[in-house]
Amino acid sequence: FSIVDAEGNRVATTQTINTWFGSGYMSPSGGFILNNEMDDFSAKPFTPNRYGLVHGEANSILPKKRMLSSMTPSFIESDRGIAILGTPGGSKIITMVLLSILNWINGGTADDMTSVKRFHHQYLPDIIQHEKGAFSNSDIDKLRSIGHTLKEVRDYGNMQVITIDKDSGKVETSSDPRALIEDSGIDYY
Repeated sequence: FSIVDAEGNRVATTQTINTWFGSGYMSPSGGFILNNEMDDFSAKPFTPNRYGLVHGEANSILPKKRMLSSMTPSFIESDRGIAILGTPGGSKIITMVLLSILNWINGGTADDMTSVKRFHHQYLPDIIQHEKGAFSNSDIDKLRSIGHTLKEVRDYGNMQVITIDKDSGKVETSSDPRALIEDSGIDYY
């Protein structure tokens, strides 16, 4: 979520349990689902994790270590004003935030930032993941003709954005239109 108060104090945060239903274990006393963030460590170096990411020895499980994380809650300040944003989404987070920031830099609104079509490539596996409509058919054909593998995916974050116009002080907010996935039976709210 993203928050700003009347004095301009702001928060961009990302909460995660890592995968759908986290560890699959609910605390009997607290009633909440425990996360499985241990998957962000390299339990077995050079073996893909849940998201297909391959980590080496540097990300192995050891005392006093922090696992690699993609969480990227952000503040962007420019001549236009301020954008406050963040999203869950595993290894795709950095790409989603980057696409939204580029949209902001190029004149986009808060709604544009949350609804921009998304794509992602994380080196391994060597696949361009994209949502429907992110590329034209001719772009898909061109990418395939030069050896890229593409995969259409639906699981694409839940971007939350606040923008503040520097000149007018106008505040715009936007919540990712993907947040309610009607045919999956899952409501985020």
